[in-house]
Amino acid sequence: MHNFKELKVWQKAIDFVVEIYKLSDQFPEKEKFGITSQLRRAAVSISCNISEGAGKSSNKDFNRFLEMAIGSANEVENLIIICNRLRYIKDEDSNIAIDKIHEIRKMIVGFQKTLKSDI
Repeated sequence: MHNFKELKVWQKAIDFVVEIYKLSDQFPEKEKFGITSQLRRAAVSISCNISEGAGKSSNKDFNRFLEMAIGSANEVENLIIICNRLRYIKDEDSNIAIDKIHEIRKMIVGFQKTLKSDI
């Protein structure tokens, strides 16, 4: 088992959630229960999967949760692209958010490699 709060990737994912909440605050009110909610849930899911996986008794199990975190990261990236095309997010903010999600995804993949060496 791992202490998820000590994992840099979890810390980055938590910071990213806060940024997504701030970014999505500017979305139209009509999207409150639509894309705003979906984007926020997907962003939260990244850190949740990392923390849940950290509590598993084997690295193989942890790796499955990291796979789900990657899936959530992909969902977030997709939703950011949609929000940008709908003009809910400016190009610059979209690019910054996508760069951050790419960094988190790379960190997850790198962490998976260290776990797989222990499997």
